[in-house]
Amino acid sequence: MSVRTLLAAVALLAAPAAASPLAFASPNDLTIVTRDEAEQQAIEVAYVQPFTAVTATPVQQAVWDGGIDMLRTQAKATENQWDLVLVDADELSVGCGEGLFEKLDWSAVGGKDHYAPQAVSDCGLGAVVSTVVLAWDKDKLPVAPSWADFWDVAKYPGKRGLQKGVRGNLEFALMADGVAPGDVYKTLSTSDGVERAFRKLDQLKPYIEWWTTKAEAARILASGDVLMTSAPSSQVATMAEQEHKNFGLQFTGSLSEVESWAIMKGSPSARMAMQFLYFTGMPAVEQRLLRNSGEGGLAKGLHDGLAPELAAVSPSAPANIAAGLRIDAGFWHDNLPKLRQRFDAWLGH
Repeated sequence: MSVRTLLAAVALLAAPAAASPLAFASPNDLTIVTRDEAEQQAIEVAYVQPFTAVTATPVQQAVWDGGIDMLRTQAKATENQWDLVLVDADELSVGCGEGLFEKLDWSAVGGKDHYAPQAVSDCGLGAVVSTVVLAWDKDKLPVAPSWADFWDVAKYPGKRGLQKGVRGNLEFALMADGVAPGDVYKTLSTSDGVERAFRKLDQLKPYIEWWTTKAEAARILASGDVLMTSAPSSQVATMAEQEHKNFGLQFTGSLSEVESWAIMKGSPSARMAMQFLYFTGMPAVEQRLLRNSGEGGLAKGLHDGLAPELAAVSPSAPANIAAGLRIDAGFWHDNLPKLRQRFDAWLGH
């Protein structure tokens, strides 16, 4: 990408978003696949529109629900129309090992030193840090709560929100029970540790409002249905900004994971995909995503010069990452099926 193009890109970042050009894209243009509709919309405004305006490259967008089986199916399709896909750590590891993704040419996307270490792998470039935090209404509870407080319904009466699934809830339960974040997965790797987590969930079960989507997590907090909830930090921060809500985000004891861009093997638009990654890896462009959606990227320099209130809610701010626990993708790859079955049985009784 030329200096002239970069200057045009930087100038464009300050301009109002243009109308989406995607409706007229052809099947042979760059196709980007993200995790959900909210993320798709954020990527379109922050990344796709300025990239298309600067490079004249039409872009298609699609949404997928995740899962390695879908990636395998797509890779075997006669006409695979996916080029760039947003994947989680487990999908990236398995997909790279199975040859579903192209190996990245790091020299074409800015170099490894341009990004935080956790963004760098053979087949993936870290796109965003996705963080689930303890969120609460500061008008009702002015003091920042911990996971132990989350479980203490006698001291802090009211409903609690948790995602309807086992992944994450066992970690929060153990931290509420006094397990240090650094010992959570060591504890969960034993049968006694799993029993301990479920016993802790038993205590809270009558007070739980279950949520299934990011939007629902923020909605039950905004509506007052719950006093506190686990929730994606980006969704809560965005709602707080847009609807002038006084929400708090507790990054201590949060759970984070890196979602990465991966280029599908054999993509005919691999060169354009690399250009897109180079463009969106500029700190000024990643700042645009953070401001629009609360999603924190991994380019070095992203947080330089940011307003303190914006840096405070960024999932990828070093202080916020350090305060939480990174999800152990390997643990969940090995244990999710049996623990999901156990959780579903527990939920039904």
